[in-house]
Amino acid sequence: MFVMKKFHLAQLSNIDLRLLKVFRVVVETRGISAAELELNIGRSTISRHIKELESRLGVTLCHRGRAGFSLTAEGQIIFDSSLTLIGAMNQFRHEVNELNKTISGNLVISLFDKTVSNPNCHVHQAISLFDQIAPEVTIDIHVGPINAIESGIMEGRYHIGIVPEHRTSGSLCYHRLFKESMHLYCGASHPLFGTSLDNLANEKISDYKYAGLGYHSPNMHVGGQLKLQRHATVYDQEAVVTLLLSGSYIGFLPSHYAKYFVDKGLLFELLHKDYSYNCEFSAIYKQSPKPSRMVAKFLDCLLQVHKINKML
Repeated sequence: MFVMKKFHLAQLSNIDLRLLKVFRVVVETRGISAAELELNIGRSTISRHIKELESRLGVTLCHRGRAGFSLTAEGQIIFDSSLTLIGAMNQFRHEVNELNKTISGNLVISLFDKTVSNPNCHVHQAISLFDQIAPEVTIDIHVGPINAIESGIMEGRYHIGIVPEHRTSGSLCYHRLFKESMHLYCGASHPLFGTSLDNLANEKISDYKYAGLGYHSPNMHVGGQLKLQRHATVYDQEAVVTLLLSGSYIGFLPSHYAKYFVDKGLLFELLHKDYSYNCEFSAIYKQSPKPSRMVAKFLDCLLQVHKINKML
């Protein structure tokens, strides 16, 4: 039986950083085959890099083979630590740029699901303005649920997140940008489809199957207040629509996103004063350390374009 020899990593070299990058991509893409496209290198080379990293660290990082890809307990620790390391390196790079009074580097933004069709959201305009000010900066954009965005900000993987406010953290700063209206909908084959406001007032909404988000959010909060029992748990708005189109569920959607399906006759808005709510979207970033000039400048652009559009 092969027993991996234990080593102590005395000093982190450029080789280690390159191998850690490969490992990080493999984990994030959930396998060597998917990482092949992201890294633009062959599977055999990726596998060799992982084996070399395991040898240098003295631990088995992952299981790979016919059974699929999975991290070991040690691999999870190394992956989490590598994210912290990358965040620290990015922070160092930003601080050096601060000394040189330059705006360069890689800006990582994370957006909540389905914001682009909101007419009150002007993130694209902020990016356009920022690109004129800092053309050397490269931008990565991620889309995810609130909890993933918050943890990504905390861990230094994202610089700025744009999320609906639902609870605040003392470790994060918040700047309100725009609002979003949420309404209750059902599909064309649902028993409530086409029900008028007067008739709906007599219905007991909680008797119908409800599709709700499975993480802390305004959706979860409002659903709990209204005593709606989740019969299906979802993690993005497209999943809500999929369930509504089945005709078996009711669920909340942003009105701007639902409009396309309503216009096509595929969804119906269940008009009722108690079954709608508004979300306030904010830009969030880590309170400490102080944001770099790059992050601060992009935040300025966000606030500027949203303020201008509110005045129009």
